[in-house]
Parts: sequence; C-alpha cells; structure tokens
Amino acid sequence: MSAQFINNVPVGVRYMLVSAFAFALMSSCVKLVSTYGIPVFEIVAARAVVSLIISYVDVKRKRISVWGGNKKLLIARGVAGSLALICVYYAISTLPLAEATILQYLHPVFTAVLALLFLREKVQISTVICIVCCIVGLFLIVSPRLTFEGATELPLLSVSVALLGAFGSAVAYVIVKRLSTSEDSSVIIFYFPLIALPLSVILLGSDFVMPNTEAFLLLLFVGIFTQIGQVGLTKAMQTEVASRATAYSYAQVVFSVILGWLLFSETPSVWTCAGGILIIVGALINVFGSMRAKELKSQQAT
Repeated sequence: MSAQFINNVPVGVRYMLVSAFAFALMSSCVKLVSTYGIPVFEIVAARAVVSLIISYVDVKRKRISVWGGNKKLLIARGVAGSLALICVYYAISTLPLAEATILQYLHPVFTAVLALLFLREKVQISTVICIVCCIVGLFLIVSPRLTFEGATELPLLSVSVALLGAFGSAVAYVIVKRLSTSEDSSVIIFYFPLIALPLSVILLGSDFVMPNTEAFLLLLFVGIFTQIGQVGLTKAMQTEVASRATAYSYAQVVFSVILGWLLFSETPSVWTCAGGILIIVGALINVFGSMRAKELKSQQAT
C-alpha cells in the first residue's frame, strides 16, 4: 500500500479505521483473557483502572473540574455505560467474536427509539429501514434453526445479554447526547470508569483470580486498545467529514471476523454473514440518511 494512497484517504476515515481496528483488538484481548479463567467483572475492573487514570490526567490537563455540573445525569451515563460494558464483555467471552460484535451493532435501533421518546427526535424513513433490516438480520443470526434445518443456534442467554449490552450502549449514547450541550467531553468520559470500577469490584466479590503474566498483559492491552479506540473515534468525530467517517466504524465487524478466524479458528456461518450484512446495510442506510437529512435542513436554513 503506497504512501500516496494513504494520503488520499480522508483524515477522519483513517482515524475511524484505526479506532475500529483497536476496538476489534480490544475484543480479542477480552476473549483471550477469559480463557485464563479471569471473570468478566475483573476484566471490566482492569479496563476501568487504566481508563480512570488516563481520563483523570486528561481532565486535569484541561484544568477543569472533574465533577462537572449535571452530576445526576453524569452518574446515570456512568451506570448505563458500565452495565452495557459488562454485558458486552460477557457476550464476547461466550459467543464467537464475529457474532458478539455484530449483535453490538444493533444499538442504532435502540438509540432511534430512545431518541424518539426522550429527545423528541423524528424517526426518518432511513431509520425505519434500518430497524427492519436489523430485526431480520437478528433473526437470521440468532434463530436459524427455526427455518433452516441443521443450522447452529447460538446460546440464548449470551444473545440476550448481548442485546442488553446494545440497549445499554444506546441509553448511554442518548445521555451523552443530552450532556454534550453542557459538559466537557473529557468529564463525560471520566465518569464512565469512575462508576465502572467500584461497581465491577462490588459485583466481583470474592471471585478475584490472580492473573499470571500473560493474563496480566492481556488485561493491560484491553485498557490500552480501548483508549486508542476512543482517541481515534474522538479524532474522527472532530473532522469535517465526521458523518461520513462514522460509516467506516463498521469495519470493526470485518476486523473481528478476521481476528476470530486467526486467533480462535472461528468461521461465521452463512446465516451469520447474511444477518450481519443486513444489520450493517441497515445501519449504513441510517447513517447516510441522517447525513442527507442534515444537508437538506442546512440548505433550507440558508
């Protein structure tokens, strides 16, 4: 791949691809460390420690208060994000990497419904198409045995927890959207590990497992790759092509399929591929539909 080709790729797209790859690596590390017998709550706590230190330093660098103004909503964001993270990590550790990642990308459906109920946002045609595609895609991934003889059915508990994780992510996103008008982004990020760390430690209880050297390094990489992913995502959103760059976040699914095959010898079924394509296509229709709606609204305003 030539340097000229890379330079021709928009900066926002490059940041988003780096973010997607980092999050895929983070998921792989979560799945790998779980094979060492490390409980999900301990993995969440380890990630929270790394994120808390980095986030605190970032807030102090900006010389602003770490506590913010709307503390109730900030705590709610932290709780929603923490519970969603626990669900996502459980799904990653108990499902094939590709399936766990695809199910997480159902969050636009929940986000659209929550935004309608709490932010009074209009549901566009592109969002309706997205919801239909996601529901059909979910059916193909989760319950192929209902219509296709001989297909492998995923564990219902793991799938249900994955869906709860996607719902929790949507709740956190809607709260962040409300907070973004009054709170600094670094403060919003800081509240996530601030809540996740004590919550995960309490839920862990006496189940703590002392990690060996390999497991400790994997736990460290979970936090590092998460931070790289968040920085890449933030940088991408700060570019002038933020909406277009968002579409490239779905490259995480491709990266997860490749890593799942390389690291865990996982090969997605044809029904997972079909359902995943439907979910991603629906999500992209929603992304580009929202872009088009914003452009039309901007043109009308001028």
